[in-house]
Amino acid sequence: MEEEEDVEELGERLYKLIYPGYSNMAGKLTGMLLELPSSVLAQMLQDETMLATAVEKALSALQPSKHTGKMEAEGEDAVSASSDSLGEQLYELVDTHNTGFTEKITGMLLEQRKKDVQKLLSDPGLLEEGIKVALKTLEEQNSTETDVSDCSDPDDIDRMGEKLFAIVQQIDAKNCADITGMLLEMEPKTLGQLFCDRSMLEAAVKRAQAAIVRAAHTAIAAIKQKA
Repeated sequence: MEEEEDVEELGERLYKLIYPGYSNMAGKLTGMLLELPSSVLAQMLQDETMLATAVEKALSALQPSKHTGKMEAEGEDAVSASSDSLGEQLYELVDTHNTGFTEKITGMLLEQRKKDVQKLLSDPGLLEEGIKVALKTLEEQNSTETDVSDCSDPDDIDRMGEKLFAIVQQIDAKNCADITGMLLEMEPKTLGQLFCDRSMLEAAVKRAQAAIVRAAHTAIAAIKQKA
């Protein structure tokens, strides 16, 4: 009940601020802004610039409905913000957690579907959980970067080879030794990137697999010619 009363109070205060400039649309605009988290709404009430920006975004979201009438027919899309708007809103919320990685975390969270991002904006608990997961991922990446950043020493190269072999073995157990050997011929910095970027690693493994297949075909062809 207290939460409902807080939202109602925020709505009334927002309406009073919006009405002078948009008397004919104050109700609609207030309703759209009330979909934002209470913490953001509270900031808007204290920051005229932030409120004005939010109102402008809400107005821009309504513009297509004046020309095509599609927005109202699409239900939730009538009050959904653009991708840029979602990103800005998410950035502001993530920034309040003072993680020191606001941009990176926001970018990671924005990789989700638009509906999932909207849920993060409306559910503080869900957003906090998403931030924790992103932070853990970043910490693991930073740890790996630290481990493989300096590979000039033979012992470091051996250590990297062992880690790389363990990862490649999960992808291609049959050819993991050959593939690891091929990957270790890459520059140390490039290898470090492979540890931090799974998609980049998988692409490198696929290229190595293709090279192995080509080598096998060449060997078979050479044997047939001799025969």
